Amino acid sequence: MEVLFYAVQIFLTFFTFYYFVISLFGFYRKHEDYSLPPSSRFAVVSAAHNEEKVIGELIRNLHELNYPKELYDIYVIADNCSDHTAAIAREQGVQVIERFNKQEIGKGYALEYAFNQIFAGSVSYDAVCVFDADNLVDNEFLTIMNTHLLKGEKIVQGYLDTKNASDTWITKSIYIGYTLTNRLWQLSKYNLGLTCALGGTGMCISVDLLKQYGWGMTSLTEDLEFQTKALMNNVKVCWAHDAKVYDEKPLTLMQSWNQRRRWMQGHTNVAGRYVGKLLREGIRTKNFAMLDGAVYLIQPFFMMFTGLGMIVNFLYLGLDVMLEHSTWGIIGFFAQFFYFGLGLALERVKFRVYLWLVFYPIFALTWVPIAYIGFAMRKNKEWSHTMHIRNIKHENLPNLYLPAKAESRRTS
Repeated sequence: MEVLFYAVQIFLTFFTFYYFVISLFGFYRKHEDYSLPPSSRFAVVSAAHNEEKVIGELIRNLHELNYPKELYDIYVIADNCSDHTAAIAREQGVQVIERFNKQEIGKGYALEYAFNQIFAGSVSYDAVCVFDADNLVDNEFLTIMNTHLLKGEKIVQGYLDTKNASDTWITKSIYIGYTLTNRLWQLSKYNLGLTCALGGTGMCISVDLLKQYGWGMTSLTEDLEFQTKALMNNVKVCWAHDAKVYDEKPLTLMQSWNQRRRWMQGHTNVAGRYVGKLLREGIRTKNFAMLDGAVYLIQPFFMMFTGLGMIVNFLYLGLDVMLEHSTWGIIGFFAQFFYFGLGLALERVKFRVYLWLVFYPIFALTWVPIAYIGFAMRKNKEWSHTMHIRNIKHENLPNLYLPAKAESRRTS
């Protein structure tokens, strides 16, 4: 028991310290100039399965982006739809690709089919931008991605925000988690020259890169699989902090639980296939970005060890000793709150958002059993669809931020 106790403590200490050091590099932002003339041509793609309640508002939003209309086309891949998703998309003047395949189910398969159809067409594109049907998109999204492409970046992830953050304690917690991740993880890694994490939506990928390496993503986390495949070829995911995408979050714990369980199934599956390869290649080539990518892949195991650490501490130390040393735990708890508050302050959120921090530790703890269940079900590739019902207009998005500082971004 003593050996297990110290092994768990060492593992958790390493991860906590590593994450903390990485996060420090999110305390500053490089100046971004988005005034380069628009020249990149985009295929804007949304994979939709029975999304008639939200697809219309996304399309209206995409039509109004502040980018030359002749330089982007909108595609909706209506994947195994039994509702009016395809009809609504056609009525709004976008190109619809219908797909019916009951054997190969999931977003990864749908995107593969759509990319093949689009690349076989007569129009040549520089990049594809992928959005979920429930999304809303910042008007400057393509302008910002154009700048990143002209800088030579091949894969760019946009800032994942929340369009229904105020709905329930679950959406408030998710909003806190994404805001902290965007600032203290994604931006930090970009500043360090490491690969960022693809989020499945709000991502921009060079067509040349897709044609060179293919998509071929069939796991439950096609975004993670593609970012790992790219990293194996020494191509990093870059970060666009001002290119915001507003995502609909689950309203209840059960809906969120099922969604995150699917993510953990896919994450542990990809980890099992790629961790060893990334470690070997990173050591062989002395490529720290690959080693960092391997550390990210084993994140579910960090969550599992967190739960194991609680149990081992209780069995090894006993309740009496744990209570005697509870002062340090309380200090650590409030220190973590203070640090999270700093992260929110960097993003200049309004005061009421800080109050949502009270929900976040409860929500964060639910990741522990989800990680175990996801690991146990890692070979199960059955896709579970998340229903979307919050048909919010772009102009009605809740404003949770103070006015942005003028020096953080510039467009013309």
